[in-house]
Amino acid sequence: MKRLAVALLATTALATPAFADELMDEAVDYFKPLPSTVPAVADNPITEEKIELGKMLFFDPRLSASGVFSCYSCHNLTTGGDDNLETSIGHGWQAGPRNSPTVLNAVFNVAQFWDGRADDLKAQAKGPIQAGVEMANTPANVEATLNSMPAYVSMFEAAFGAPDSVSFDNMARAIEAFEATLLTPAPFDAYLNGDAGALNDDEKAGLQLFIDKGCIACHAGINIGGEGYFPFGLIEKPGADVLPEGDRGRFAVTDTVDDEYVFRAAPLRNVAVTAPYFHSGKVWDLKVAVQIMAESQLGEELSDPEADQIVAFLGSLTGTVPEITTPVLPAETATTPRPTAEVLPQ
Repeated sequence: MKRLAVALLATTALATPAFADELMDEAVDYFKPLPSTVPAVADNPITEEKIELGKMLFFDPRLSASGVFSCYSCHNLTTGGDDNLETSIGHGWQAGPRNSPTVLNAVFNVAQFWDGRADDLKAQAKGPIQAGVEMANTPANVEATLNSMPAYVSMFEAAFGAPDSVSFDNMARAIEAFEATLLTPAPFDAYLNGDAGALNDDEKAGLQLFIDKGCIACHAGINIGGEGYFPFGLIEKPGADVLPEGDRGRFAVTDTVDDEYVFRAAPLRNVAVTAPYFHSGKVWDLKVAVQIMAESQLGEELSDPEADQIVAFLGSLTGTVPEITTPVLPAETATTPRPTAEVLPQ
């Protein structure tokens, strides 16, 4: 956590503006820089012990029934916090239905998953572990696995301050604590904190276009998105190659007709390194994704120079990933459940 705080403080050191410009004044009305410390999360005080345990669990493939897939499988911290696949590959090499969102800065999203079906990172951590197309495991088998390794038992006791603290819920709390540290301070944060020189002329022009064209209606706040739900195709519905008709978005959560093809607005931090784009993962070029968004959401046909400048601005959202040392995981014991190719019954 200390290394993360140093990185964040380096970006926020210009909290008292040394420079100022009109665009900066406008930008701070719509966006917020990352905080200088790890944010608090509801009902889960974050401690060093939880973070360390959560990091080990994040990397541990034994949370999956097959012993092959971990959280890291779909949220690779070396490639933007996602897996850079159209849709993620899970248990039995099945392809999932949607593109994997980045885990970086995800703590600031209003909810998790494209349809917002998980209220927070705790709930999100439980979902893939139990999904037959992802990790295909059960809470009981996860608990048996963790209890079979004395090192994990000790770490849970240290993190949660009580014996017999190994549980599926506490597993999720630990993973949430670790994921809350995955903040990526970027040049745009330095700009919001008063350094007018943090963005070049093309990035500033792109930011001005981003504001003037109305992108901020869906992509604002600390995560440059992730704060609300919007129809995909507000003005002009994209074709089925981008917006598959079979995925009706938030409708599957609310069963409300108004939520058909409604999705959580994508957070745009690190978007330049998280191709492919959209919930369908059908678009690999960021400039093309920007042009599709302008047409479908705003009714705007961007010129090539305009799209290039917006892409330049989006590049300023690529941040520094905190230094993460891959953990050495506890060894299995004679009582550790064995890997299986079966989907365990829920």
